[in-house]
Amino acid sequence: MTSTTNGTPMSSGGGSGSSGPTFDPYDNTPELIPLRTAAQAGDWPAVRAFFAGLGSVDQLTSASALLADTPGVENFLERAAAELPGDPLPRTLLAERYVFIGWDIRSGARAKYVSQDQFGQFHDWLRRAEQILIEVCAEQPAYAPAWTARLLTARGLQLGQAEARRRYDRLAAHHPHHYRAQMQLLQQLCPKWSGSWEAAHGFARECATAAPDGSNSGAMVALAHIEHWLDLDSGEDAAYLRGVPVRDDLRNAAQVSVLHPDHRPDWNSIGAHSAFAFAFSVGGHFADAAPHFAFLGDRASEFPWQYLPDQKSAFLKFRKSALASQGGRQL
Repeated sequence: MTSTTNGTPMSSGGGSGSSGPTFDPYDNTPELIPLRTAAQAGDWPAVRAFFAGLGSVDQLTSASALLADTPGVENFLERAAAELPGDPLPRTLLAERYVFIGWDIRSGARAKYVSQDQFGQFHDWLRRAEQILIEVCAEQPAYAPAWTARLLTARGLQLGQAEARRRYDRLAAHHPHHYRAQMQLLQQLCPKWSGSWEAAHGFARECATAAPDGSNSGAMVALAHIEHWLDLDSGEDAAYLRGVPVRDDLRNAAQVSVLHPDHRPDWNSIGAHSAFAFAFSVGGHFADAAPHFAFLGDRASEFPWQYLPDQKSAFLKFRKSALASQGGRQL
């Protein structure tokens, strides 16, 4: 790794001989490892101390999601929530863990492939989470992790587009340009969750244009195009991302966000660069993908690479093509 800013790796090289990438967030952001250690040990004081040391709302919600994806943490979080009824942190972490448990039962399949029993258990867990989150948001109306988790429950409980947008707007009033919340609302606005492409692309461009130059929010444009590509039939999908209008849209969004001189890498930058690298590469725009692979090196976020059958092989193939587009220069 060549340098760091605020402990966040800036570049990992990633030449053509590299065996990467790693999709593990703890490998990609080593300062998160103490959270994993504490969570796996069931050490609530250490978990609480880790969250107390975080420097931004974006870090808070990113760490919350990682903790929620750790099996078994609900056991010590239930005890902590009972012992600290006035503290929003253990209750919100517990609620998000319930959301993840429910979503694991539902699976990521389209609704027609999910059984009624799965849906029943899924909704039960989400309702438990929602009840906790309603109380937290009433007490702490500016608490971003709770509002972000409520975007997940709104989608899973099918509360509708207007309610999801209301929740996002409540969060954004206190924390505008919040990356994880924007990702969650973007999913809600896609047709697969009863939205529309007009709404999804409109919101993505709104995120890109409203945010300060150098923000990660421009990646919503790439993610919207990736979701649109995913929804198209074979043949149409590749043509969509190859199209000049989409390419230009991606270029403009990249230039005002992660490629802007004011961009300061943070925990979400790997995901934002991954979105652009993915969209440009699937569209065959390898010269445009090159600077994003240069940043990523041997790192990548699980999302959106999980949309490809063999994400590691695809990443390596695309990165090699991006390298070739630069005349073989090291990315």
